[in-house]
Amino acid sequence: IVLSRSGGSIEIVKLVEKAKAARTKIIGVTNFPDGTLAKQADIAIVLPVRPDHGISANTYISLAAGAAAIAAAVAGSFDTNLASTLLEAIAATGERIPGWQEQLAKSAWLQPGATYYFLARGASLASSYAAQLLWEEGVKIAAVAMGTDSFRHGPQEIVTAGMRFAMWIDDRLREADLRVARDLRRLGASVMLIGSGIPADAGDLVIQLPLWPSGWQFLMDVIPAQLAAEALARLSGVDCDSFRFASYVVKDEMGLLHT
Repeated sequence: IVLSRSGGSIEIVKLVEKAKAARTKIIGVTNFPDGTLAKQADIAIVLPVRPDHGISANTYISLAAGAAAIAAAVAGSFDTNLASTLLEAIAATGERIPGWQEQLAKSAWLQPGATYYFLARGASLASSYAAQLLWEEGVKIAAVAMGTDSFRHGPQEIVTAGMRFAMWIDDRLREADLRVARDLRRLGASVMLIGSGIPADAGDLVIQLPLWPSGWQFLMDVIPAQLAAEALARLSGVDCDSFRFASYVVKDEMGLLHT
């Protein structure tokens, strides 16, 4: 099972060649019907989402949804009831986006030049890694993403006043993670929390998600980070919608600069 927005990146093209040579079945999940992956996969799942201009946002979510749907179908848990519940949760999430944008606009959590860490567990760990890439590609600054548990085993020594942390809270070790957030604030860091039913005073900025089916929160909990990256880029005077060095699709293996 191969996931790729364009289906034409050099690593994907070479992987497809090797899989074909080994007579391996390929299921391709992609956004581009004219990409190598869509054209050569044995089963091509082309997601009907308009491609992002530069950084992957809606295409990232669509790929995550496609992969999760395949996994749930294989496990026998994807049915009309789940699909209906997911659609309701998606609609509820869409309704909250303007409120989240207003929260971000009023919050001091977004600070140009600050140091940013993203912490999560389980499936939401993917959202933290996506946030790191949004900061690096969109805001053009370095950021770190890691598991909340891993952070507690040594990296916590880097905490200083003024640092920014974003934490995803779900039903895994919920109280333990809220304790981590509380301790970070005691050490002078500013903390944004993303999840459902979080106490309003648990963080410096609390983004409340609608309820999602168990195990599916990851599908939409990246959106607050996407909105935050766009807002921070504007505050930093950076164009988050274009690349300075990278190409839209990396089609070779040589160097960094696209020529």
